[in-house]
Amino acid sequence: MNSITARRRHPLARFAVVALALGLLGGGYALAAPTGSTADAAVASGKADDVAQGKDLFVAHCASCHGLNAEGTKSGPTLVGVGAAAVDFQVSSGRMPASDPGAQAPRKPLDEWVTPQAIDQLAAYVQSLGGGPTRPAAEQVDPAKGDPAKGGELFRANCIQCHNFVGAGGALTYGKYAPSLNESSPTQIYEAMATGPQAMPVFNDSTITPDQKRDMIAYITSVRSQVDPGGSGLGRIGPVTEGLVAWIAGISLLVLAAIWITAKKRQAHS
Repeated sequence: MNSITARRRHPLARFAVVALALGLLGGGYALAAPTGSTADAAVASGKADDVAQGKDLFVAHCASCHGLNAEGTKSGPTLVGVGAAAVDFQVSSGRMPASDPGAQAPRKPLDEWVTPQAIDQLAAYVQSLGGGPTRPAAEQVDPAKGDPAKGGELFRANCIQCHNFVGAGGALTYGKYAPSLNESSPTQIYEAMATGPQAMPVFNDSTITPDQKRDMIAYITSVRSQVDPGGSGLGRIGPVTEGLVAWIAGISLLVLAAIWITAKKRQAHS
């Protein structure tokens, strides 16, 4: 007993106790923590082999703004946790890599290196960094399986403030704008709702369910083929544009009518 007490008073005893506690804590965490999370995340978005190739693409085309490890810089936000859906949306629409950083990243033609395989690889790499929304399955974005009527109600309740009644887009503040949805694929529409790019809020599955998202996709794609029985749709931008055109056309006709009447009276007096 005396020998144990003497050892407890040894100067190195405290360090030994701390080292033992840290060892037990680390070992317990290693046993309890899930293994293979990085690989599982990569497999969820594609093939595990894509991660390494995706990292090479990331370093070559994205790291200058987002950092070598996607940790973010002054020029671009961190991509840890954004998920494969965000990568697919931004890269497949040409918004990323951004050619000219500004208030809004516009849709543009794809760079030569951007192929479906390259997008898969980039998505797998970013997904492996910290999870996040994955890309939807083909069934989730099939407009034929959605209800346009229900989708129209949801779209008018959540989206027309920015995107207009038919998805024609509209202006926002500080140089930003809600883009037209006419060129967006069903997959891109779903991914935008799931990830909330730029000024758009995130509509996760607890806010708008996957089935409701599909209904909204069915509505958005259906209005593209609708005709304008009243004549030119004027881009379907809304009543401001229609009123402006009517005002300009109406004033012009009145001015022409006044000139014509004046000219006729002068001819009559002469």
